[in-house]
Amino acid sequence: MSKNHGTVRRLALLTAATATAVLLTGGPAVAHVEVEADNAQALAENVELTFIAESESADAGITELRVVLPEGIAPADVAYDEGPDGWKFTARDDGYVIKGPAVKTGEDAEHSVVIRQLPDAKELAFKTLQTYSDGRIDRWIELGEPSGDGHGNEAPALALKAAAPGAKPVSPSPSKTQSESPSPTPAKSETSPSPAAQAKEKDEDSGMSAGAWIGIGAAVLVVVGGAVYFARRRANAQQ
Repeated sequence: MSKNHGTVRRLALLTAATATAVLLTGGPAVAHVEVEADNAQALAENVELTFIAESESADAGITELRVVLPEGIAPADVAYDEGPDGWKFTARDDGYVIKGPAVKTGEDAEHSVVIRQLPDAKELAFKTLQTYSDGRIDRWIELGEPSGDGHGNEAPALALKAAAPGAKPVSPSPSKTQSESPSPTPAKSETSPSPAAQAKEKDEDSGMSAGAWIGIGAAVLVVVGGAVYFARRRANAQQ
């Protein structure tokens, strides 16, 4: 009886040790990035998304998260809310990057953004690259159903409720990459000169000023007057 009891005890200890080993070896693989929202509904506006990147390293802290936005959400529609101390937000063509000083080793990195409007979809997947201070990168980019073996790198996904009745897509945000048409350069004004200016220009073009023309006119009058005077005098003398 005692022999059987000892055998059962050894088997129990072996089972417990095996389970502990599995948990220890499988622990890092279950770490991942999660995304959640209070109002996870299609076409909902100004929705705050919270991302939690779980630490998977015992030697280095998380320093950067790069998030690829799903179809229907443009980088211009994302506004940074908050994150780890000292981290900065930078928009990219396909999403955004948030990075800064390494968080404490073993601690998760959490940040939140506000989305102008969620697209009309059933689920949104946010592919995420998680970088550590030692250069290691965890790629949470797989789409579809989890593999179930604890070794998948599924992208964080957010399930959406159906859109509210009457909800409509808002107009797209202006893209920062769009270039504005330059304002046309104003042409030089070509106003018509005043009559006086025209006369002045005409006189100048003819090479004679107005004073010269007045002098010529006076001389003509003197000559004509003199001719008349002498003609009358001659007529009187003949009589």
